[in-house]
Amino acid sequence: MSPNRCSREFRILIYYFFVLLLFMIFQIQDVQAQNILVTLDKNDTFAKSALRHLNISKMFFMDKFPVDSITLDRFDFNKTSDINILCSKMQNVSFVISVCRSSRSMGLVAELARISQVPTIQVDLNYWALPLNFNETTTLQTISSPSYTTMVLSTLVFQNVITDIFADLSITPNSTVLYDNLFPADFNAWRGAFSALPGVRFMQMETTVLKMRAQITQLRMQSINSLILVAKTENVERFTLESSDYIEQRIFNIYVLTKDITAFKCDSCESAFMFWLRPFPVGKIMEIRDLDDYLFRNEIGLELDYSINGWDSLNVAFYMNVMGYAFETIRQMNATFDVLPTFTCEAGPSEPNITTTDVQVRIYKIDRNREHEDALFNKEVGVWTPLSKLSVMYGTLQVDVRNLNIFRVVTLIQPPFVQRTGDPNTPYEGYCIDLINMIQVEVNFTYTIYEVEDGSFGTMDDNGNWNGLIGALVSGSADIALAPLSVMAERENDVDFTVPYYDLVGTTILMKKADVEYSLFKFMKVLEWPVWLCIVAAYLFTSVLLWIFDRFSPYSFTNNQERYQNDIEKRQFSLKECLWFCMTSLTPQGGGEAPKNISGRLVAATWWLFGFIIIASYTANLAAFLTVSRLEQPISSLDDLAKQYKIEYAPIKGSASETYFRRMAEIEETFYNMWKEMSLNESMSPRDRAKLAVWDYPVSDKFTNMWRYMQESKLPPDMDAAVDRVLNSVDGFAFIGDATEIKYAALTNCKLQQVGTEFSRKPYAIAVQSGHILKDKISSAILMLLNQRRLETLKEKWWTDNPNKVNCPDSSDKSDGISIQNIGGVFIVILAGIALSIITLAFEYYYYKRKARKAAEKEKEQMEMKVHQVIQNGVHNHNGDAPKTASSITKNGNAVMKRMKRSNSVSAYENTAFQY
Repeated sequence: MSPNRCSREFRILIYYFFVLLLFMIFQIQDVQAQNILVTLDKNDTFAKSALRHLNISKMFFMDKFPVDSITLDRFDFNKTSDINILCSKMQNVSFVISVCRSSRSMGLVAELARISQVPTIQVDLNYWALPLNFNETTTLQTISSPSYTTMVLSTLVFQNVITDIFADLSITPNSTVLYDNLFPADFNAWRGAFSALPGVRFMQMETTVLKMRAQITQLRMQSINSLILVAKTENVERFTLESSDYIEQRIFNIYVLTKDITAFKCDSCESAFMFWLRPFPVGKIMEIRDLDDYLFRNEIGLELDYSINGWDSLNVAFYMNVMGYAFETIRQMNATFDVLPTFTCEAGPSEPNITTTDVQVRIYKIDRNREHEDALFNKEVGVWTPLSKLSVMYGTLQVDVRNLNIFRVVTLIQPPFVQRTGDPNTPYEGYCIDLINMIQVEVNFTYTIYEVEDGSFGTMDDNGNWNGLIGALVSGSADIALAPLSVMAERENDVDFTVPYYDLVGTTILMKKADVEYSLFKFMKVLEWPVWLCIVAAYLFTSVLLWIFDRFSPYSFTNNQERYQNDIEKRQFSLKECLWFCMTSLTPQGGGEAPKNISGRLVAATWWLFGFIIIASYTANLAAFLTVSRLEQPISSLDDLAKQYKIEYAPIKGSASETYFRRMAEIEETFYNMWKEMSLNESMSPRDRAKLAVWDYPVSDKFTNMWRYMQESKLPPDMDAAVDRVLNSVDGFAFIGDATEIKYAALTNCKLQQVGTEFSRKPYAIAVQSGHILKDKISSAILMLLNQRRLETLKEKWWTDNPNKVNCPDSSDKSDGISIQNIGGVFIVILAGIALSIITLAFEYYYYKRKARKAAEKEKEQMEMKVHQVIQNGVHNHNGDAPKTASSITKNGNAVMKRMKRSNSVSAYENTAFQY
């Protein structure tokens, strides 16, 4: 190789090395730059609370999404802070979240965002009224990498509902706002919403019973008519209970404006008449539940003393939205290998954005009268959103809910009880739809139906708040919950159930059917391939050994034929005969005559013993091996699931099955703590305490371990996701749910099967609001339908005659015999043997004919030579005669040769030659 060429390749190598090094440096800078900076005003307690929410949200998203390490840093503004200090802080930052409230701090953050072009969100915590051009604002989902975005706190957007519906609610100008500690003392931005009410005054609400009674008396003496309660639900319920007489007499007109998502219950409040306005965090209910589960599962809530209260859920959802957008921005930067832009503290272009989160305010009218204890009304009468404004459901917010005969029915999709049709006129069908239509005819009412937002039956959090179908009933968004809803004790505390319309339904397991492996040559798999190879090797070795012994033994038939010449059976063990002997010895036909020599007989006896063991072992395992695949079922009960950790299992999130396992785990934990307290009680005598001191836990931890494993396996959000995991999970997945939904899944998919017996059996019933007027009427209608056996007809329609039902082969109908799919290879072996014999016959026939033809041709040549020699001899002997005689002999000889050549047989040759 020339020196110039070597130098050139060296330079190329150095060039690629530096390119790789620069790429690695940029990658490292990109990873190191994954920092989120939170800016806030020093000593701002409300901002510190926001920082706490952001930190918890960051931990949640770090656990939920596959992202690299992201740190959360903070910067506190004070009076001496300037843009240069913040500029140096932002040199290695990917995202900025500002919760500053002072105009100076907000201005510095905005200026630096404009300079650095680092994505920045400024959370607006000051009073914010809806702009005239609000329709031009955006949401976080529509932002495309802004450098600076002002995001309005959801609570401040929510306050604008007051100014939009004052006229509809008939709030008098001189009204009083009673407020508690729903908002921090240093956060007064919420008061700006009431600036449109002339003469409004603010008064701190008393929260103790005696002081509240005195305050109510004072308000009555001041002839206060309109009371706007800006308070937590528990304080509103207490105030309603203490002022129930004044409310019943319409002395007080109550309007509740609260960001507390906890619904009004107050079982002791016999009289109540009020408008209740509360937010509904659209699309965030399930995320808040996921966050709550994450805190409980990792014990972060206990460690950091952090809990999600009903009055703070709106803020939690807001900050989760902000942090989620920060994570998504950083993820996109990593996906495109973007690095932070280098910048100096010099001005640059910027286009700020204003955005809000989706805030939906639901307006409820609560009407209770102690004279009608069985007719309690909590009805949703309107919905307000920042974009669509107020939407009234029954013509006006002042509608008399007691005289309404229109009821809202909430449902969720679960075939065959409720399923979509695709027809806008009749969007739903199913068992429950037919049931409610039958009830409607008997009870005579009108209903509108809609699907629950989160698709859940309903679970209760630690604060007593429900989601799903039960949450819609408790809050007042729906009057009736129509679904395969299980009757449970904790649900009966907050809603009422009618008489059951469906038999007791238990919980069971859904799994994928084991794939039965069919193979025409499955009988060959009884023994592994190494065993088959060893058998073939033993067969060849024994055959060769038998031939060698016969060849060298002086007592063999081959070497001592004179001794065995009078024997009837005379078998010479050539190599071919040895191979045939060993092969037929493995069959019932037997190997035939054994060798004459003793050494050969010992080899044959050893081979017979070997063959007997092999054949017996193969026969004993063949039938079991061909049928074992149908008998294999690793999971047959709930206990089998609990004892293993390979197959994942879980119920649907928010279902009755989830509640069952959660509660069973809590009961086991409670019993364990009780036993632990008793065993460690020092006040007991040593003798009594010794009775409790055992090495094993006396309380089972079966459900505790199962619930922990379910949470690790991740609960599927709905039935479709559960079935998909059952069918496509690599290691297997067992879905635990109601027997009806599992039965329907197996009814419509032959790959699925129900496993185990049912447990925790509960009936299905229709749920209504607590104290609803329709409860007894619907129960009477269901009883009548049961007596008329019309519900049995519905069962036949939606189960036996369901159009989606598929006909699956029933494994129980199969005989215990061996199927042709597994034993068919034997027939292929027979066909292969027959085909091989035919080929061999053809080869033998062709070989014999070819050999005979060659022999005949050889004899012909020999005969021709003889005739030719005879002719030559005749001519030679008659040379002395007349020339005519010699030529005649030659001519006759040639004629004979021609006839001989035309002949096809050796005998013809011989006859012709003889005649000559």
